[in-house]
Amino acid sequence: MEALLLAVGRLAGGLGVLVTLAAAFARALGNYWVAGYQTGTILLGGMALMLIGCLGFLAVIASAQTARRD
Repeated sequence: MEALLLAVGRLAGGLGVLVTLAAAFARALGNYWVAGYQTGTILLGGMALMLIGCLGFLAVIASAQTARRD
């Protein structure tokens, strides 16, 4: 289970960083819309992906601490 959470955390976090950077870059160029979506919406999606990545890593850390206590 830890391996799956780590994989999901890395994948979601990395994808989130790329989506967030793409939205910020598009907005810096003056584009309000990308592929039919507002850049703020794309930015929010990237932030949500990074949050999922952080929660995956947090779950691994918490389970390691629980296992260490037992």
